[in-house]
Amino acid sequence: QVQLEESGGGLVQAGGSLRLSCARSRRASRNVPYNMAWFRQAPGKEREGVAAISWNGETTTYAESVEGRFTISRNSATRTIYLQMNSLKPEDTAVYFCAAGRPTSSPLSRDQSDYYSWGQGTQVTVSS
Repeated sequence: QVQLEESGGGLVQAGGSLRLSCARSRRASRNVPYNMAWFRQAPGKEREGVAAISWNGETTTYAESVEGRFTISRNSATRTIYLQMNSLKPEDTAVYFCAAGRPTSSPLSRDQSDYYSWGQGTQVTVSS
């Protein structure tokens, strides 16, 4: 298991921006490849895969609801991934989680069953 810690959530007005960060613990081996992803869960809704990035940063995938507004990136040197969220909408309000999973031969996934380590989450609230 990999320890993950999210930060950067908060309250923002519609149309604004936030940048989420997710740091991987130092106990995680630097040489072990991990695909990373951001998920979110709004009250009364299922957890949704928002964005994912491959272990080498070469491949990304986004949910249609955030395509063109959100950008996932990673800094392997600092073991940190980011989610830049622009043009935020009230429907983006949710708890955002980062997750780590091992790469497989399958295409990069936003399915939560492909990720086995999870952070505690950070709240994002977008006011109208």
